[in-house]
Amino acid sequence: MSKIKILYIDDEEINLRLFKINLGSKYDITTCHTGSIGLDILSKNNDIPIVVTDMRMPIMNGIEFVDKARELYPDIAYFILSGYDITEEIQNYINQGVIKKYFKKPFNLREIGMEIEKAILK
Repeated sequence: MSKIKILYIDDEEINLRLFKINLGSKYDITTCHTGSIGLDILSKNNDIPIVVTDMRMPIMNGIEFVDKARELYPDIAYFILSGYDITEEIQNYINQGVIKKYFKKPFNLREIGMEIEKAILK
C-alpha cells in the first residue's frame, strides 16, 4: 500500500527537515520553501490530498497560498502551521471549512498525525 502524500511548505529549512524526519515514515512528504513552488508541485502531482503550510512566509503567506491553491484544487485538505497565535483571519477560514486545522509551532506531531488521519478518512 502506498503512503498518503503530503505537501509541506515552510520558508525555514529546519522545519521542513523536522517535519519530514518525524512524519516521513508514515507519509510520503514533499517539501518546498515558497507558496509559488507549492502551486507548481500541486500542478504536477494530482494525487496530493493534504497540504500543510506555514503562515508567515515572504512573498506569499499561508492564507494567500491556500486561496490560490483552493481555486485550482478544492478537494485538498489544507492546514496552517504558525509560530504565532491564531489570527481572526485564520479562525474565519477554519469556521468556513477552508482550513481544516491550525497548528502552533513548535508542532505537536501526534496532533498533526491525528488531524491528517481525520482528513483522509473524510
